[in-house]
Amino acid sequence: MTAVLEPLDGDTTDGAALDFALPDELVATVPAEARGLDRDGVRLLVASRRDGSLVNTTFAELGRFLRAGDLLVVNTSATLPAAVPTRDGLLVHLSTRSRDGSWLLELRRPAGAGSLAYPHGHAGMVLALPAGASVELVAPQRAPGKAAAGPARLWGAHVRVDGDLHDYLHRHGHPIRYGADVGDWPLAAYQTVFADEPGSAEMPSAGRGFTPRLVTELVTHGIGVSPIVLHTGVSSQEADEPPYAERYRVPAVTAQRVNTARATGGRVIAVGTTVTRALETTADANGVVHAGEGWTEHVVSVAGGVHAVDGIISGWHEPRASHLALLEAIAGRELLQRSYLAALAGGYRWHEFGDLHLIV
Repeated sequence: MTAVLEPLDGDTTDGAALDFALPDELVATVPAEARGLDRDGVRLLVASRRDGSLVNTTFAELGRFLRAGDLLVVNTSATLPAAVPTRDGLLVHLSTRSRDGSWLLELRRPAGAGSLAYPHGHAGMVLALPAGASVELVAPQRAPGKAAAGPARLWGAHVRVDGDLHDYLHRHGHPIRYGADVGDWPLAAYQTVFADEPGSAEMPSAGRGFTPRLVTELVTHGIGVSPIVLHTGVSSQEADEPPYAERYRVPAVTAQRVNTARATGGRVIAVGTTVTRALETTADANGVVHAGEGWTEHVVSVAGGVHAVDGIISGWHEPRASHLALLEAIAGRELLQRSYLAALAGGYRWHEFGDLHLIV
């Protein structure tokens, strides 16, 4: 296979970072465990910001590329069973609870073990859910700068259930799955080893490769691990669509550890784009991170750059996804392009069950 990436033309601050053809065979359809691997047995491409080198290895070898005094910052948000079937055969993907108590959600239709977009929602549409619950669509929600043309992907909606919503989801929902999924994997397959606070529509998947054994090994060698929380919304963004507002919390202890690591020569490695977004939300222009919580609308861009993060562990992102602009802000244009070319040519696997990428 010959991998071809379109050049990064002009301003990429809108998230249109890389465009490429992603072959179906490079999409991971099952968890590593179903392929006979431990979670840390997935492949890892290490891209060096210092000398531009690329190294192919496995995630279990992560410690070789870190050093004592480095700090990994992880997202401890746990995944909800946020896909709920409707009485008329559709699926509701709950994404993000808004400040006013309403929900941002996506309508889908089942397709095998996964689902596909359902474009025929309309304001005032009421969908019956199990056990007498319901969803009422209120208004389409479009990303800033997106033209109000064509069907809406996300809707603001009222969700009505008796009792606690999390309890309801655990009784009647299941993990969000897309067309790439093959198999009815349990919720545990969509949790990271760090998960302890339910709230994400989808797994903060950059942390999926960690195992208790690997974390212990890293800490034993002087590499710190510190938490933030950012509850992720649905990931099926359209091309060039920036992320929506999400709830986050950066604890004071984590802010202090980030600042201490950087002041003493250590590197701060964000485990995922969610961690990067949270840290950069609370960082000042000098790169000092402060404790904070609330809703972040911050979009990490090439133009704005990064101030608190020295590297990132990430999965492989879809063509023209907004996350690619975030990665470019950390890696630079040329290194990111070479990484993606190498991953395409080398058969790396995409999707939340796929392989990983370390930029440091």
